[in-house]
Amino acid sequence: MTPGGDLAAEALEPLLEGRAVRSDLVVLSTASSAAEWARAGAPHGAVVVADSQISPRGRAGRPWRVTPGRSLGFALVLRPELIADREGWLYTVVLTALADVCGEGVTIEWPDEIRRGEETVASAGIEVRLGARGVKWAVVNMLLPEAQPPRGELLAAVVAAIDRRLASEPDAVLEDYTRMCATLGRNVRVRLLGGTMRFEGRATSTQHEGALVVETSAGREVPVRPQDVSLIAEA
Repeated sequence: MTPGGDLAAEALEPLLEGRAVRSDLVVLSTASSAAEWARAGAPHGAVVVADSQISPRGRAGRPWRVTPGRSLGFALVLRPELIADREGWLYTVVLTALADVCGEGVTIEWPDEIRRGEETVASAGIEVRLGARGVKWAVVNMLLPEAQPPRGELLAAVVAAIDRRLASEPDAVLEDYTRMCATLGRNVRVRLLGGTMRFEGRATSTQHEGALVVETSAGREVPVRPQDVSLIAEA
């Protein structure tokens, strides 16, 4: 099989059951390709995948490393029915779905990573375009750094898990997310995008909007949205 052949469109289409698929050996990034396609009208559930990416990026522009032939990096176009204030809920859905697929022994690191011990086994970044009625479209960019070929079944399992979690009752998703989220209960340092605010406190809960609630030493509860945070680290 040629490099990237397990991610070729003809290999993926039978596994993805009618989803629109674009597959390339090399792209600048699957996130930018999927966003361009979404702007042009890509349907809900469309997939963009590549064996190699020149400039792969995750949440808040963090650089990723995609190893050709070994990593699975792809993007998924979503058109969910969500009001603008709940766009961060997509992180809760996607991370719970990734944890489902990654299996026993994994934990969620709010807002964008799945870990097994100290190893990051999956990451996600989400770009959202808002319209007059809420979320117009979203591009979920994902990286599973160690995914030995054939990778198509793993890709199909991830998108199917996201579909299931999107269709699930939010309370059930949040319950599972909370059970797996290792960030809760920790003392954390938070820096928002643009450096507009920095603070420390104890991560106490997550909300249906996808926000992490941080209780400061002064007793103030601060909800932090995943799309607003630049850095979160253990304090």
